[in-house]
Amino acid sequence: MTRKVLVVLLLLFSGAVTQAQTAEQVYDSYLDFNVAKLNDDAAQSIALAQKILPDTAKLTPKVRVAFYNSLAKLYEDDNQSINAIKYYKIVVAAQPDYYVAHRALGYLYIKDISGKPVVMNLNYIEKARLALPHLEKAQACDPDENTLKIIKVLYTNLNNEAALGTLPARLAKLSKNCIDLLSDQ
Repeated sequence: MTRKVLVVLLLLFSGAVTQAQTAEQVYDSYLDFNVAKLNDDAAQSIALAQKILPDTAKLTPKVRVAFYNSLAKLYEDDNQSINAIKYYKIVVAAQPDYYVAHRALGYLYIKDISGKPVVMNLNYIEKARLALPHLEKAQACDPDENTLKIIKVLYTNLNNEAALGTLPARLAKLSKNCIDLLSDQ
């Protein structure tokens, strides 16, 4: 009986070893992913990303963040908001001053509540509260009339006049550290 267990364990271990990619193979897949992205081949890019995802720990931290950002953008462009949000959140956690991901997150959070009549329900309140810090960081780093208007509308709809009053000070503070490009080097 123990011999059978040992054989099964060896087979499982050898299967796991043959499936695991080396760091070099993962990086090569990342380069292929970038080529597919540059060629506007979203389907191939996502397929390559799925191959990379189990082994992202083998990428250097900067490459990993750049990969997650690119994957989030692919999902965003493919109207897969839940997946895009998942990966943009990872990017923002790793690079909190990268305002491009903040802008994307802010707009993704309000995507299904903007442009519709305001119905103050828990969904609206939650989405607005999730979006506001990201929209503020984006506005602080790259001022935009539309983003500022959305921020003001959200605070007004949430009846948060105090936040509106302190918005200029928060934006000034948030504008101190802004990153607009990610490097994988």
